[in-house]
Order: sequence, then structure tokens, then C-alpha cells
Amino acid sequence: MKPEPVKRRFFSPGVIILILIALNGLAFLAVRFYSGLGAVTNLDNNTPWGLWIGVDVAAGVALAAGGFTSAALAHIFHREDYRVIVRPALLTAMLGYTFVAFAVFVDIGRFYYIWHPLVMWNGNSALFEVGICVMIYMTVLYIEFLPVITERFIGRVKLRGILAVLNKPADSLLRILDKGLSKTMFVFIISGVVLSTLHQSSLGTLMVIAGQKMHPLWQTPILPLLFLLSAIAVGFPMIIFESLIASRSFNLNPETKTLSNLGSMTAPIIGIYLAFKIGDMFIRETFKYILLLDTAALLFISELVLMIIPFVMFLSKKTLSSSSRLFAGSTFVIAGVLLNRINCFIEAYTPFYDPTVYNPSFGEISVTIGCIALLVLIYRAVVIYFPVISQEKI
Repeated sequence: MKPEPVKRRFFSPGVIILILIALNGLAFLAVRFYSGLGAVTNLDNNTPWGLWIGVDVAAGVALAAGGFTSAALAHIFHREDYRVIVRPALLTAMLGYTFVAFAVFVDIGRFYYIWHPLVMWNGNSALFEVGICVMIYMTVLYIEFLPVITERFIGRVKLRGILAVLNKPADSLLRILDKGLSKTMFVFIISGVVLSTLHQSSLGTLMVIAGQKMHPLWQTPILPLLFLLSAIAVGFPMIIFESLIASRSFNLNPETKTLSNLGSMTAPIIGIYLAFKIGDMFIRETFKYILLLDTAALLFISELVLMIIPFVMFLSKKTLSSSSRLFAGSTFVIAGVLLNRINCFIEAYTPFYDPTVYNPSFGEISVTIGCIALLVLIYRAVVIYFPVISQEKI
């Protein structure tokens, strides 16, 4: 099936609710930029980061992994039957990484210095590697999305009035761009996969450097590997999650067979992740901290349970043949990876000499939820106007 714009109205009762949530978040953002971080957040000199880094950045990067996993599957491994899910996954990843970059911009105290890494390189810094790879990969994602734009407008450029003289030159430019991208896209696809593996793992390196500031349950030398494996593990579930929600929202037939195949590949990846995570725990003998049954132990157990449940589910043929079970299993994986990032960056990380216990403020929560609502609204607008989804109507 060929991708085409979804013929649906943009506005609906759910869209109105999302707009109100987004406006609430934007209002707090306005206060943050006018009055500073202290006016909206519970951050201070002792607590340098919180919800915006733990969820918006660390978890956001992981949950946007569907872009590089689907690109690798369809283009590098030449599984042509999976091309149907590439464009929606690419759009989700593109919006996700834009959201991540914006979250970093919002969280930096002197946000107007966000351009510094572009000219002030530090090859010894894990944070620099994360930042520069995210910026380059986000650019690659927008380049990979350009064929969707050229496909939408080639032969359809119809400017009116005095601008009509630009119709033919604009159409010629689109055709040249489309032809050039068709010959060079493999370079950007491979680059995107490589860049993703680099910064996904380097986020773990960033927390290894934290040393004794990290709780022993999460502090491990293989944290970069665990971050990479968990990002890969959540890639296909995010595609399943997004696809089923889009199908329900736009009254489309879900690609059950394709999603079922993605689910069958998810179980082994989760199994590899759990083997390394649980094996590392026993090798380092940190299981003794679980026996304390304190807050950290309960969160660690919850994190494991949220990954073990979908591992068992995706091994079942009943799950793979049911859209509702696929959605439930994918939701568990997403929740497990989200909780892992929250645990690593917020719960497990305790700065030295910090007398306060951090809890996100209402403003921080509002900005996070508001940005997610805005992301969903943009996704809806794009798939209605551009050829992204390749699904038949019910």
C-alpha cells in the first residue's frame, strides 16, 4: 500500500483537550523564560536536574528509538515488508528528538548558550558526545523525512497571484531534491543508525561517571550497554503502540501481521536486556540491596517486573495474534524503560551534600505533559496533510 494523507478533520473533542493541556504547559514555559528556572521548578544549586532531564530528555531519547530500529530493519536488513511502518516511526522519532532538544533548551539555565557545543568541542566529555550526536541525528531525521514532503508537493505547487511565477521553479527544485535524495538516502540511514547507538549508550556513560552519587542497584560499568539494549528493546513496542493508537484514532485497519512480527522480535531483545541486567546484579552481588525493601528496592523490582511481563507476553501466540494484547505488552515495555530512566536520573542519583528531597513541581509536570500534548497535535496534523500512513480504512 502506498502512503497517503489521512482524510480526517483535525479538530475533535480529544484534540480540544490536548490543545488546552498544551496551552497550560506553554503558559508555564513563558514564566520559566521570563522569570528563570526557580519560578517554575523545584531545582536549586544542590539539585541540578529533575523531571525535565529524567523524563523529557533521557526517557524521550529512548522512546524515540523506533526511528533507527525500523530504519535498520527495513533498509539495512532489506526487510521490504516492514517499509509500511518506517514513515510513522520516522515521524515519531523526528518529533521525539525535536522534543528532546527543546527540553534541553528549556532546562539549561542560560538557554541562550545552547549553541556553544557546536563551536566549543570537548572530545573527552560524554555529555558533549550525547549533545553533538543528538543534534546531528535530529538533522538526519529531518533529511530522511524530506521525501515525504517532496512526494506531497511534486506536481501540486499552486501558488496564486504574484507568487504564481514561482510554481514551475519550485516544482523543478522539488524534483531535483527528490532525485538527489533517492540516490544518497542510504548514507543518511546508515549514519542515523550509527549515531543512535552512540548517544543511546553514552547516556549510560554519563551516569557511570556519577560514581558514588548513583545507588548501587543502578551503578554498574555496563550501564552504557544496558541503556543501548533497553533503547533497542523499546523501539518496536513504540512502533506497535503508536500504530495501534493511530489506527484507532483515524478509524484505520491496524497492520496486525506486521505488528505481530515486530512483537515476535521484541521478546528476544528484552530477554537479552534482562539477562545482562539480572546477571550483572548477581555478579556485583547488589541483590542484597533488594532485600532491604526500601523505596529504591521497590522501584528496581517494579522496573524489572514491567520488563518481565511483556517478555512472557510476547512469547505467547495469543499475544501476537491480538491487537489488544500487543498494545498491552508494548505499554508494559514503554513503562519499564520510562521507569528505568526515571530511576537512573532522578531516584538513583543523589548529589553530594544535598539536604533536600527533590519532587517535581506542578509547573515542571505541566510543561512535560503540555509538550507531549503538543507533540501529539503536531503528529496528527502531519499525518492528515502528508503521506505518512499506509493503511486502509475500515
